[in-house]
Order: sequence, then C-alpha cells, then structure tokens
Amino acid sequence: MQSDLPLTELKGVGPALAKKLEKLGLHRVDDLLFLLPLRYEDRTQLVRLGALEAGARCLVTGEVLLAETLFRGRRNLLVRIGDGSGQLTLRFFHFSRQQQAQFQPGVHLTCFGEVRRGKAGFEMIHPEYRVVREEQGGAYDDSLTPIYPATEGVQQGRLRNLTEQALQRMRSLPPAELLPTDVTRKLGMPSLADAILYLHRPPPDADTQKLISGTHPCQQRLAFEELLAHYLSLRKLRALAATEDAVALTDGNEEVSAFIAELPFKLTRAQERVVSDISSDLSAPHPMMRLIQGDVGSGKTVVAAIACIKAIACGVQAAIMAPTEILAEQHWRSFSDWFRPLGVEPVWLSGSQRTVARREALQAISDGSAQLIVGTHALFQEGVDFHRLGLVVIDEQHRFGVHQRMALRDKGINAEGHPHQLVMTATPIPRTLAMAAYADLDTSIIDELPPGRQPVTTVAVPETRRAEVVERVRSACASGQQAYWVCPLIEESEVLDYQAAQASYGMLSKALPELRIGLVHGRMRPVEKERGMQAFKEGLIQLLVATTVIEVGVDVPNASLMIIENAERMGLSQLHQLRGRVGRGAAQSHCVLLYKAPLGRIAKERLAVLRDTNDGFVVAQRDLELRGPGELLGTKQTGLPDYRIANLARDAELMPQVQMTAEALRKDSDDRATAIVRRWLGGASRYGKV
Repeated sequence: MQSDLPLTELKGVGPALAKKLEKLGLHRVDDLLFLLPLRYEDRTQLVRLGALEAGARCLVTGEVLLAETLFRGRRNLLVRIGDGSGQLTLRFFHFSRQQQAQFQPGVHLTCFGEVRRGKAGFEMIHPEYRVVREEQGGAYDDSLTPIYPATEGVQQGRLRNLTEQALQRMRSLPPAELLPTDVTRKLGMPSLADAILYLHRPPPDADTQKLISGTHPCQQRLAFEELLAHYLSLRKLRALAATEDAVALTDGNEEVSAFIAELPFKLTRAQERVVSDISSDLSAPHPMMRLIQGDVGSGKTVVAAIACIKAIACGVQAAIMAPTEILAEQHWRSFSDWFRPLGVEPVWLSGSQRTVARREALQAISDGSAQLIVGTHALFQEGVDFHRLGLVVIDEQHRFGVHQRMALRDKGINAEGHPHQLVMTATPIPRTLAMAAYADLDTSIIDELPPGRQPVTTVAVPETRRAEVVERVRSACASGQQAYWVCPLIEESEVLDYQAAQASYGMLSKALPELRIGLVHGRMRPVEKERGMQAFKEGLIQLLVATTVIEVGVDVPNASLMIIENAERMGLSQLHQLRGRVGRGAAQSHCVLLYKAPLGRIAKERLAVLRDTNDGFVVAQRDLELRGPGELLGTKQTGLPDYRIANLARDAELMPQVQMTAEALRKDSDDRATAIVRRWLGGASRYGKV
C-alpha cells in the first residue's frame, strides 16, 4: 500500500475534486480503502417491469418507447421504457440537452431507483441509468453496490470509480499483514486485503444485516486494527512520559497529615488508597499521569487538594483546571477555604475576567507568588507563563480530551522537566471504554461513598402529575430542606418541546409564592450565576430553578430534592450527574424524573436504569450500550478519537484482546507497532506526541 500517495495520482482527480474529498477525510489514496459504505444496494438481479412493486429499490432494463418534455408547473423530462412484460416512466426535473438527446426510441437502458406510483403507472424519479447495447442484456453488477458517505459535489458514481482505482492499486500491491498470525487465527479474521475488498464489493449472497450492523468478520478485522493503532499511540505516550524528567515531590508529608487531621470528616479507605497511589507517583522523578474515577460525591476534590498541598510544600506551583466557570469557581472557593489557613491564597483565572484582575493574576503566576492557580481552559492560553508549574489537576477530564490537557502540561515544561498530571472524572467509565480512551493514564478508582450517605431514591412521573410534584416541593421546603428544579433550556423553543427554565421559574413563582425561588442558567454573567448559587448554598434561596449548568461540582448538603424536567430527552450519565447534586447530606434525598408521554423504548430503559441503581459504573455501562461512546464522553468537545471503522460501544469486547496484542507487539515487534500506528493515524499521532 502506497501510504503517502496523494489523491491527485488517481485518474480524474484534480485540485478542485481533491478539495471536496477532504471533507470526507480523504487525503491519500489509501484513505479511500477505509471509506467504508454506509449501506449496500442489490443491483445483481434484474426485476421485470411487470413485477414492480411501489417502494422497492431495484434494477430494471428496457427499451426507450417515448421521450417528451412537458411544462406542468415545472419542466419535466418523461422517458417511457418497456421490456415486454410492462412499462415504466422515468421522470427527470434537472436535465441537459445532451442528456435529453440520449433517450432516442429504440435505445436500451439499465436503471436503478425507487419505484413510485404515479398518475400513469409506476415511475422512477431521477434514477441512476446507463445506456447499454441490446446484447448486453441488463448489464447488472456482479457484487452488491456500495453507498458511501456523501459530500456536496461528489456523486456516488465518482466515489465508486475512485474506490475501484484504489482497490486496483491494492490488488497489485497488497497491504502488509501487520497483525500476528496467531491473533487473526484465534479471532477467525480474514487478511486485511480480503477484508477491504469484501467490504467495498460484497458478493450477492453477503449477509447484509451483519454488514449494516458492523459485526461482519471483515469489519471486525478492520476495527480491531484501528483500535490497536489508537491504543498503541496512547501507550507510547505513556512510555514517553516514563522517560521524561519531573521534579520528585518527596516532601510535604507532615503538611498533608496536618491537613487531613483538620478535616471535619475522616477519609474513606478508597480515598486513602488513592492518596497513597498519588504520593507514590509524585515522589518519582518522572511525571505522574493518573486518572481518578469516582462517582458523584465520592470525595475526589479533597484528594486533589492533598496532592496540591504536597506540591506546594515542595516549592512548585499547582494548577487546577475545570471545564465551566461555575465548577472552576466552586473549586476556587473550596480550595480557598482549605488553603487560607495554610497561608496559601489561590489565584483565579478565567476568560471572562476583567482586564485589571487578569493582569494581576498573570503577574502572580509568572513571578511565582501564585502557588495555587484555579481556572478554566484560560490556563493554557497564550500569555499565561508559569513560574514553576509542578502539578496539573484537571477536573471533568472527559470534557477536555488528550490534546487540551497536553497543552496545559506543555505550559509547565522547563529545565527541570514536565509537570505531574492528575485528571479526575465523575463520569464513571466502563472498563473497556477506559482502556481505549485513557490508555496513556494510570487509573485509580474511588469506589466508596463517605459514611452516612444514603442512596437517592428515584421515581419517574409523567408531566400530567406536575401539580403533585409541585406540592412535594412545597412540603420539602416547608420542612427546612432545599430543592432543585432542572430544565434543559433557558427559554421556550419552537423546535423542541422542552419546559424552559424561565417558564418553569414563572410557573413555580405563581404556584409557590411563599417560597424564596432563584434562577440560574448558562447565559447569565458569571457574577450573577455565582450570586445565585451562593444564595442557594447559604439557604437564602429554598428552590433553585436551573439549567444543566449545575450538572457538576455544586455542593449544597441541605438540598434533598431534585426535579428534572423532560428527563426522557437526556442521557443516562447526565441524569446521574444531576441526581448527584442531592444526597450530599445526612437527610434521605429524592430525585423525580418528570417525563412527557408516550415514552420510546430507549427512554423507558434509561429511566428504569436510574430507578434501579445508584451505581455510576452500572449507569455508565448502560449509557454506553444505549447511546455509544461519543455521547457518553462528549466526543465533539474532547480528544476522544474519531474512529473511521471502529465503534467503541459495538466493539468493546475486542479491547481485552487489543490490549494483549499491543503489549506483545511493543515487547517483540516495535517496528510492526509503529507501522500499524502509521497506517491508521498517519505520520504522527493525533495526540501530537508519537
């Protein structure tokens, strides 16, 4: 396979077409081999015109009997063909004179399209067609016809022609078999060349159900190698980190012990175990790269604080990055309360900061007087220069991705080496998905909630019972508790029939005039949001109406009731995150999922999962099965690989074998491992480091 051959080497591809093909991710000839069809059409058998059925997509042939142009509202070209058993009308709205001239009576055509019932019998609108000689018969295909992902200005016929040219090149120069023979034999996989050829040109008797579902052995062969390439690239990142220098943070044990002793609660065994993992990593002269997974309320933040105390005690700076201003501000306040008694004043940095405050923060960061810096993605933007960054803590890692945390890590590179890196997520990740997405990180799991926490009871209620739910809120607030009322949108939408936060705020203010009700949403200025959240935390607001900006990080122990509007429209992990805002105190907490009937099958399953379990890992596994990894981890916002063939939800069971194969290749065949990464990711890793 000529990996670096440009598309312009193919017949018919000039600069203009090459530009259009880039939109499909096609840059090299080999990329065409991995542009797999979305579906297939059967053009291997002719259907007699007398046997046509409305709605069928089929291949027909016939002789042109009549062609005429009509003007009925718009210009139509009607071509009637017959084969002795019946007749069919071909209707064209867009056509040229040259095209019109092809349809002379007596000419034989082969056409493919959808059969529709017209006024004068069956017809096809804008079918694919070709002129054939009578002795050619139907000129049908000998394999199923692939339908490729499309882009403007590139027709299916052109894509088939280009893939055929790429396949011809592959036939003359087959790709090297880079997978170990024992692996392909064990998994019953065909060779790479055979798999590619089969998927582009399946035989007429191919199992189309397996092809469409992505479970055909030929697709699994490609998916396996692609997953392997990404896994190898991430493991190489991890291996590189092990060879890089970092400041060994060996001091600070006394400060950490004193901090833990002053906490108003005792660390759980799981927290102690994770603190031990982190301390061991930080004391090494190589950068820590550790992921902490922990369900909502498991106490990840205090573990991160302990890591920061150790770093600051060793004379280096610590930086904490969160994906939203609300969460970053929450961390800033929590860390300020913890660190001020220790003589450390955390510095705040965000994109919405006033110029003077930002200038002062940047100065403190660069001269080293800022020992602990808390902020949003503004931390790794241009103009931020750290004095001696030794530890990077990233919360809600799945919202950033590999490339963004590498950008912050790179900010701290200096003569002493790289900063240590600790990333956290409250979105539990199924093991197989974590293998693929976070193979460059060591993982610790906080799988124990603090003592005294009671599981949140969850019920699903149709919106027709809204009045009962409002009364439940009244009762909870009257007893001294607080409640959240969460809505997906800020304002009414004509497109989506969601209950908007502002409308709910108005409705609840009328229904519950005796309550102090607040409103928080994403379009508010940060200072307004913070004012609202602080008032709720201090008990000045009894009922907080909010959008999903409160999804992560907000900690109000007195809030024991959560109402979620339009729960049927949200993903399981997001619902679980929202539910985690209650149940943080000693009181029994409840979550009410308001839904609009009728519920679809998947919506029913989602709500049932939440009713049945509070275990975030169970929720995440079901979310992965129901929605796929892209939505679970927020692919568009993150560095989660955008796979061409593989699907992490569908192909998760391949990951254990992928992991074993990768370790064997790295140990015995590093050249092969490099070639696999190069084949699928190009000359350099997508993560910018291989």
